[in-house]
Amino acid sequence: MTHEPTGRLVPTPTGHDLILTRVYRASADDVWASVTEPERTARWFGPWRGEAGPGRTVEVRLVFEESAPWCPVRIEACEPPRRLAVSMEDEAGSWSLELLLSEVDGTTELRLVHHLASAEHLGETGPGWEYYLDLLTAARTGGPRPDFDDYYPAQKAYFESLA
Repeated sequence: MTHEPTGRLVPTPTGHDLILTRVYRASADDVWASVTEPERTARWFGPWRGEAGPGRTVEVRLVFEESAPWCPVRIEACEPPRRLAVSMEDEAGSWSLELLLSEVDGTTELRLVHHLASAEHLGETGPGWEYYLDLLTAARTGGPRPDFDDYYPAQKAYFESLA
């Protein structure tokens, strides 16, 4: 199956923002639950454990990654149901992410913003986020789970061209 990449790269004073968007016929509260409640995040990203709150660190299990590691994730900001900002570090580097939700007439736009200091690994990062957001869509709709092989390396050139 072919998946068209949707990400765009926006320059910032400190690097770039990789922005990917999905739209759902649902309330912001419902989409917020999909990205914050552990039993719902488990369906598309991974479950998490710990006491959540701004300034706190929880552990997220990256179930769709090789060896499904538990990874510490610091909650930088939590403004239900509009904004969640987190940071994390793993063997691939440092990650600074935001999920921004806006609702109009029962339709919610979700924007994932990955704040990047460098666009160096965009060819790998972009397809990964497209895959995860499509996993979210599949979890919300009950549709078939996408296959990562349909995203990478197929979308690598697209994301590299953004830089």
